[in-house]
Amino acid sequence: MIDTMPESRTRVLHPVSPDRLAVLDAIQRRILWLATLMVHYANHVRPNPDGTKIGGHQASSTSLVTILTALYFHFLRPGDRVSIKPHASPAFHAVQYLLGRLPREYLTTLRAYGGLQAYPSRTKDPDDVDFSTGSVGLGAVAPAFAALAHRYAKMHFGRVTSQRFIALVGDAELDEGNVWEAILDEAMEGLDNLIWIVDLNRQSLDRVVPGIRAARLKRLFAENGWQVLEAKYGRRLQALFGQPGGDALRQRIDDMSNEEYQALIRLPGHELRARLCDDPAGKGDQIAGVIAGVSDDALPSVLSNLGGHDLEELFDVLAHADASAGRPTVIFAYTIKGWGLPIAGHPLNHSMLLTAEQIEALRVAHGIAPGTEWDAFSPGTLEADLCAEAAARLYPPEEPEGVACDPALVPANLDVAVPERTSTQDAFGRLLVRLADTPIGERVVTSSPDVSVSTNLAGWINKTGVFTPIEHPDYETESYRLLRWKRGPSGRHIELGISEMNLFMLLGMMGLSAELCGQPLIPIGTVYDPFVCRGLDALIYSVYSGAKFIFAGTPSGITLSPEGGAHQSIITPSIGAELPKLRAYEPCYAQEVEWLLLEAIRECCDRAHGQATYLRLSTRPVDQAPFSAVLQRLGKEELRRQVLMGGYRLRDWRFGDQTIIARRANGQPYHVLIAGAGAIVPEALAAADLLEREGVAVTVLNLVSPKRVFERWRAGRDHNPLGWLILPEERRAPIITMQDGASHSLAWLGSVYGAPVTALGVDDFGQSGARADLYRHFGIDPLSIAEAAFRALDE
Repeated sequence: MIDTMPESRTRVLHPVSPDRLAVLDAIQRRILWLATLMVHYANHVRPNPDGTKIGGHQASSTSLVTILTALYFHFLRPGDRVSIKPHASPAFHAVQYLLGRLPREYLTTLRAYGGLQAYPSRTKDPDDVDFSTGSVGLGAVAPAFAALAHRYAKMHFGRVTSQRFIALVGDAELDEGNVWEAILDEAMEGLDNLIWIVDLNRQSLDRVVPGIRAARLKRLFAENGWQVLEAKYGRRLQALFGQPGGDALRQRIDDMSNEEYQALIRLPGHELRARLCDDPAGKGDQIAGVIAGVSDDALPSVLSNLGGHDLEELFDVLAHADASAGRPTVIFAYTIKGWGLPIAGHPLNHSMLLTAEQIEALRVAHGIAPGTEWDAFSPGTLEADLCAEAAARLYPPEEPEGVACDPALVPANLDVAVPERTSTQDAFGRLLVRLADTPIGERVVTSSPDVSVSTNLAGWINKTGVFTPIEHPDYETESYRLLRWKRGPSGRHIELGISEMNLFMLLGMMGLSAELCGQPLIPIGTVYDPFVCRGLDALIYSVYSGAKFIFAGTPSGITLSPEGGAHQSIITPSIGAELPKLRAYEPCYAQEVEWLLLEAIRECCDRAHGQATYLRLSTRPVDQAPFSAVLQRLGKEELRRQVLMGGYRLRDWRFGDQTIIARRANGQPYHVLIAGAGAIVPEALAAADLLEREGVAVTVLNLVSPKRVFERWRAGRDHNPLGWLILPEERRAPIITMQDGASHSLAWLGSVYGAPVTALGVDDFGQSGARADLYRHFGIDPLSIAEAAFRALDE
């Protein structure tokens, strides 16, 4: 329990009457009972034919019961957004039930299909969940970036529906590196509506955490500009500390290890008294005198009277959290894992479940009559009245409505001039500059983890500025600069430190700004494509939460040849293809980028059905003439439709020189399909030239989104879903797939019609070198592609 008080504070700002405290205590006891019963029912009562472990973390849930009671029945106001510690899910649902926000029938569905989720979920739980949690550490930082989105939206649009952002964090979650990446970022400075409450039960999954750690954590927060508060001891212990000799008792508790403390509170009173008075500092007589008036029966509960389980102490600390003086606040609330249960403080209670006998004893202790185990409070009782009062305060009948994002404001075209040779990354940068002047442009906010210039955001930043809460003077005097870093409240770019986790968390929370803040934003982020993997946990979290945003992974693949293997992405096409709720595209031509970007913005405006979008881009300049030829052949609207469906026939053998096509004995031509994506599509076209010189009929498929093509095939296998790409006479033709990424990512294409496939790609780490050398090394150069096609025809 070693610690120091980080800041002194005046006691009790808003005293609560003893009668009201008694009602609140009855409410928290009912929350504890319902949360514990939910887990018990799921594990021991509900039918479980296959015997699969259900779980539910009874001990972790009850450690947060008092804090939840203090928040929802006293502190919170309309517009406050709360992130719930994952393992406190049962207690949270019990709160929602008592507030009338969760139907009773759901209480028996914890961890059942269609029921209450194992961890709070925005998209799957039936009650009001502000933030999905589950992957530890992410639920802590999500409210921080949501508070940043709130600040941005308020400064740009004036009105928001959100107020404060509160995260209930397990102390073991502070082991996660992403927590400290967020705390260290300058973008977090001055978020005075952000409160973290650390559930300091000093136990992780496997161990009791040493006490010295808490003091270190507090110093880290303080050194990063946070207001640090604590709720360490409850009022009963504080009263003993105030008696003569009380300092000795406090010092004894402060100095003992967490392991000793956890063991002491589980002892019978007479044994506890003797152990407590056995003071290494030699002040046992003083301690004995202080606790002489406490009975043996009461002594364990008095010693375990920590601040995180004392409503008055929590009310006091929460009041001070609001007076944060322009900075975020962290509250270390000392709790006991398993508080109120017979397994309280047990070092291995993380996954323990109460037995049926223990549940029955708990029912009796809480005064729950048989047959009323799932009941809320009876109408007309003081407890029911307080629950109704809290619900009316938190969820008023006329809740403020948010602003809609009108997709009609998204232009049909941006009409940006396209050079004869250009890269998709260059096109992306040009389009953003043009987008800034459109009506929807005011909703666009960009971000990047310190790679703005190298991902072509310079033009956008020069035009719109960098967002900071206060105006900053520009000290740079050079007349010509690539990037004009003008910082102030009107800026529309948020620059982060080198943390991809922070980028994807910010994009996710800004992608939920319509739901959390009442103001829709269109977040667009850029990141080096290989480092998508660095932020993958936050990316998954954001799309799982239903956020709508856009990010460009650029530059990508071994096409980023000189920078070496560490900067060459291999598996990101698979990430885009496999991650649910994410549109993934890898365009080759500039016009494709325009259509895809505008469609991605429309997805952001569609709050009910829209998805996030991933654009895998490249710095490789590509000749735009082949695209122009297809545009002339198909027409703009038809080609745009096919691009958005996922692909089109970039080169069609039917429009070539039919006189040189070699024929089989049955008169059919020697067909080959080459299917590629992204910046190496020109290699497919060059290979087609080599093949056609030998009389082979070649069709080149430009798969702008292999994922979209796959989804169409899977959704309509019996209705020729890929008929616009593969003609009936081509269905058995060998297919050569090639991509600047893992070769397996397109190998499925042969399954559509049962055609043989040769999958080419990058299946090893790259190295520095010229593009042509690396393409040749991995067999995705034109000659290697043509040779693969000849082999396939021979077979």
